[in-house]
Amino acid sequence: MAIVTEQKGNVNRGYLFAFLSAVILSTTGIMIRYLTQNYALPALVLAFWRDLFVILPLGLILLIFRPKFLKIPLHFLPLLVLYGLVLAIFNSAWTLSVSLNGAAVATVLSYCSAAFTAILGWLILREHMGWGKMAAVLFSLSGCVLVSGALYSDAWKGNLLGIFTGVGAGLCYAFYSLMGRAYSQRGLNIWAMQFYTFSFAAIFLFIFNLLFGGTLPGTAPTLADMFWSRLDMKGWAILFILAAVPTLLGFGAYNVSLTYLPSSVANLIATLEPVFTTIIAYFLFGEVLTFIQLIGGAMIVGGVVIIRLTEKPAVSLPSSEHTAG
Repeated sequence: MAIVTEQKGNVNRGYLFAFLSAVILSTTGIMIRYLTQNYALPALVLAFWRDLFVILPLGLILLIFRPKFLKIPLHFLPLLVLYGLVLAIFNSAWTLSVSLNGAAVATVLSYCSAAFTAILGWLILREHMGWGKMAAVLFSLSGCVLVSGALYSDAWKGNLLGIFTGVGAGLCYAFYSLMGRAYSQRGLNIWAMQFYTFSFAAIFLFIFNLLFGGTLPGTAPTLADMFWSRLDMKGWAILFILAAVPTLLGFGAYNVSLTYLPSSVANLIATLEPVFTTIIAYFLFGEVLTFIQLIGGAMIVGGVVIIRLTEKPAVSLPSSEHTAG
């Protein structure tokens, strides 16, 4: 009886941490929306500071408590640089999507990454693609079209960049997920991998801003604009919280849930993230999804659920941007 009670308690703790992770991660788009809306903070400048504020506390924690994790074999370096480049592109697309589409739509669209990951996994890693997964991919991508408004010509005229960044963020995250899955199997510690990946991503984002100097949407016009003078103490605090809370605490809570729950169950609970984001965005910004977008959102989440129910058991990485995101 005691063993059964303990197992039940562990499962309850697993659900609690998985639920907490989804709630924490859902605030990512909300804080990005607040900063871009209230401070007109360029998207790629925001992405740079977010990544920088991730690596500072994470690097300090690793240096104090796990310094051995920071020592990696040199042959991993090119892989981590490439991984950082993919993360930088994803962060750019995701942050631009939030500023152009709103927190709710951007978060829902980012979940198209599950469909893209299934397709890329089939094409690149030769992963199994059964009829159930194929139907789920079609279901999810159809929902993506509905949420983005791609069915309507007015959307292509008025929000072309929003459509491309929203869908592009999902595609970039799919590449990021596949690379993380492949690299984790090479024996790299997950926290060390995150530290170096975000470090290289911050470097690439800084270069993007310097090279394009405002010509690329979301970049800083000048070097001085990288240190956005319009941000007051509240703005800088929110920017730091954006990095520290959703990325580190959300990621950490998800990791803890995996010690009590199967990854498939934890992943399914994580699909609550766009639901929470949509609710919060409604109360804070008055963002309202149309009836068609709600149907599309339900199709995307439903597709994600089906994909995760039909995938073969494997060691999976937590969803960071949704850690990340």
